[in-house]
Amino acid sequence: MDWYSNILEIIDMRSFTSIWYWIMLAVLWSTTAHWTLGVPYDVVTRARRAGGGKGGGGAQADLETLVRVNCNRITHIMDVSGVWIVSLAFFLLTGLAILGFWYGIELAQAVFLIAAPWSLVAAMSVRHARAIRSRAEQGETLRRHIGRLRFYNQVIGLVSIFVTAFWGMWFNLSASVL
Repeated sequence: MDWYSNILEIIDMRSFTSIWYWIMLAVLWSTTAHWTLGVPYDVVTRARRAGGGKGGGGAQADLETLVRVNCNRITHIMDVSGVWIVSLAFFLLTGLAILGFWYGIELAQAVFLIAAPWSLVAAMSVRHARAIRSRAEQGETLRRHIGRLRFYNQVIGLVSIFVTAFWGMWFNLSASVL
């Protein structure tokens, strides 16, 4: 049973002391910042370098197509089942908050500290997708809009990592897990 205890040691339910939790947190926010509105940010930078506008070539057309498809997809999903998605998200976040901070379950705290800021990013993405779709943005305006949304995503991610790190340190020091 030595291999079993080794595996359980690697996959530990104590989130704030697990290296896997911190790796997953970093990968999540890195991916969230890179894929703004479902569009990889390198497409935006290629369109910017190509000159953008009508003469910008295929890079700008690719960007506008990707943004149009993803904005249509996001707004359609929210139009069809947005009330249910928001209700379920609030239910899960409330349940995680109560389990984590009222009952002191570390895993629920860790998941809440990821899910709550990530839900803000999702709400901002829906809001910006509706704005881009209604204004039919193109060219430099579209690139600036996506860049601004990416900056907001990065700020939320940075604050989230900062708060999670301090909460995790406080939890580890006060819980005498070590």
